[in-house]
Amino acid sequence: MKYAPRKVYIKESGSYVELFYRDFCRRRQADQSYMDKLFIPVQGCLLEVVREQYADFYKEKERWRYLKKLDTNHSLLSLEGFMDSEGNVLDFVIDETVDVAETVVHAVMVDRLKAALHLLSGSEQALIKALFFEELSEREVGLRLGVTQSVVNKRKAKIFAKLRKIMENKI
Repeated sequence: MKYAPRKVYIKESGSYVELFYRDFCRRRQADQSYMDKLFIPVQGCLLEVVREQYADFYKEKERWRYLKKLDTNHSLLSLEGFMDSEGNVLDFVIDETVDVAETVVHAVMVDRLKAALHLLSGSEQALIKALFFEELSEREVGLRLGVTQSVVNKRKAKIFAKLRKIMENKI
C-alpha cells in the first residue's frame, strides 16, 4: 500500500477484530505469529485472509495490470470511454451516407454566393476578402482601414444583408 491503512481486521476466534494500524504494528512487533498472517487491502483497510484468498486476489490484480499494459502498448480503446455521464453509449460511428439533395443545394448556394460577391463594390469585396479569405479579425481589419472594430462589424452586417437580398432575388 502507498499509505498506512486506516484499520486492520484480524481474525480471532472465528470472527474479525478491528484494530487501528498503530495497534496492529505494536502487536506485530510483540508477537512474531503476526508476521505469518496474510492481508489484502480493501477500501483503505487491511483484511486478514487465508492463503488461497490471498493468492486469488493478487493473481487477479496482476492479470488486470498485465491487461492494462497490453492496452497501453497496443493503443486499445475501451468502449467505456464512449459513454456519457449517465452511462448511455455515445454514437461515435460517423454516418458516411451522402445526402445528394443536400450536396446539390450546397453547391447551388455556393455558386450564387460567388456570383453575388462580384456584384459588391470594391470596398465591400475588400472587407469580405480580409475577413473570410485572409482570416483577419474585425479588429485587425479596423486597424488596417483606420476605423474601430464596431464600424467593421456594422459594415459586415450591411454587406451580409445586401448579399442575402441579391441571392434571394436570384432564386
